[in-house]
Amino acid sequence: MGKIEKIYKTATATSPEVILDIESNVFSIKGKSVVTEVDQFYQPILNWLDEVKANVNQEINFVFDLEYFNVFSSKRILFLLYKLKDLKEQGINVKIVWHFSIEDDDMKEVGEDFACMVNLPFEFISKQVESPFS
Repeated sequence: MGKIEKIYKTATATSPEVILDIESNVFSIKGKSVVTEVDQFYQPILNWLDEVKANVNQEINFVFDLEYFNVFSSKRILFLLYKLKDLKEQGINVKIVWHFSIEDDDMKEVGEDFACMVNLPFEFISKQVESPFS
């Protein structure tokens, strides 16, 4: 199989930045995900993970650094996590790095719920949100 193209999507007001790059071993989704066309946005990511399945042999640390996502996005994020679980079951060392704001217990809880659902190792990293007034 040929070289796997990397995916790079710049963040917008409604969609997160996405970096999927096997060569540099960077896998991340950062920002806000309130896209209305969730399939249009997430399907290429899900397809990419299917394509990678036969070609990846390194550890994957997939970083989620989402400040907010809507219910439609959450379902696609769960699909994405299940694809990562498939990779783990194939023998690839997969770890999820879940960032959340110290002030946002909900985002941590969502990550904990996802961790239970997909049974993957999650590392939770709390971050201080920069105040524009500090």
